[in-house]
Amino acid sequence: MPIRNRLAELHDEIAAWRRHLHENPELMYEVHETARFVESRLREFGVDEIATGIGRTGVVAVIRGRRTGSGRVIGLRADMDALPIAEATGAPYASKVPGRMHACGHDGHTAMLLGAAKYLAETRNFDGTAVLIFQPAEEGGAGARAMCDDGLMERFAIEEIYGMHNMPGLPVGQFAIRPGALLASSDEFEITVTGRGGHAAAPHEAVDTTLVAAHVLIALQSIVSRNVDPIRRVVLSVGIFETDSASSNIIAHRVRMEGTVRTLDPECRALAEERVRRIATDTASAFGAVAEVVWTPGYPATVNHPEQTVHAAEAARAVAGTVIDNVDPVMPSEDFAYMLERRPGAYIFIGNGDTPMCHHPAYDFADDAIPAGSSWFAELVERRMPVG
Repeated sequence: MPIRNRLAELHDEIAAWRRHLHENPELMYEVHETARFVESRLREFGVDEIATGIGRTGVVAVIRGRRTGSGRVIGLRADMDALPIAEATGAPYASKVPGRMHACGHDGHTAMLLGAAKYLAETRNFDGTAVLIFQPAEEGGAGARAMCDDGLMERFAIEEIYGMHNMPGLPVGQFAIRPGALLASSDEFEITVTGRGGHAAAPHEAVDTTLVAAHVLIALQSIVSRNVDPIRRVVLSVGIFETDSASSNIIAHRVRMEGTVRTLDPECRALAEERVRRIATDTASAFGAVAEVVWTPGYPATVNHPEQTVHAAEAARAVAGTVIDNVDPVMPSEDFAYMLERRPGAYIFIGNGDTPMCHHPAYDFADDAIPAGSSWFAELVERRMPVG
């Protein structure tokens, strides 16, 4: 079945919700007004139950089908938080909050799930229960884990869980998915190299930490090129490199660098950590310096379950006519991974068209994707919990 006629009719209304959220971005767990807006819409729709404060500021809605004899419970998730980025879209509905914007499309995700909630509450053409999850703090706060730790899956007896993210570069309304790892894990490291500061004119009397740290930085790239199987994917990037020197004629006593490692499987993740630690400490030691490594684990890889990936792809095909069902994995991370560790499920991409990438100041969610996205959520519920 293609895009629902009712959701096509609701397109302008859902887009208006999306633009309201875009104008009023909130960060991390501080999504109080966003959560209140979501709760207000859900009450208007007449859902059966609303729970707030799950995972601090998460909102959960329960919609029961016209039959519930199957006992099936399907969870659908959208993220609500924005990013600390100054907007450069020039849109008439641009962010009203300086230094914050919805640069990753979570306004669109929330609006599409609200659209599906309105449709499902009206039609209830399924045998079971739909649980709609509006999550805070995807952008670095692990809000998905917080909601799970608050008993989300157990409290609502969720059996399967599904989520969606927009993808710039993919045609608007097109879907893409794959079984297995779809997005990477994300870990952070900080390396502090300590040597012996001194005068730039007498380097032999110092231990030049800038030189040492530069060797460490270059050697770290050998992890990807020489330690990891070439057919597996690992990304290592150093984003910060700073010394404590205040002048060009001072050899720094200490240098600090920070970076990130992205991997698609636990073996590569463990290997990367071991090699970062070994390369940093041993390289520094060879130059007479000392390196300290702090490794901060982040989100795990987002791994789709095979059976649920098939269900998600079938629903996408029913809505869009076609689906890319073996898309290449990508190396950003997503905390929906924590939900997939608790329950079988799948995560899918929906096309955002030829737009700037997520996290770019000029990014904007494509409102034309709304009917397809909302229809996918609805199709999934009706397909997984059929009445007949």
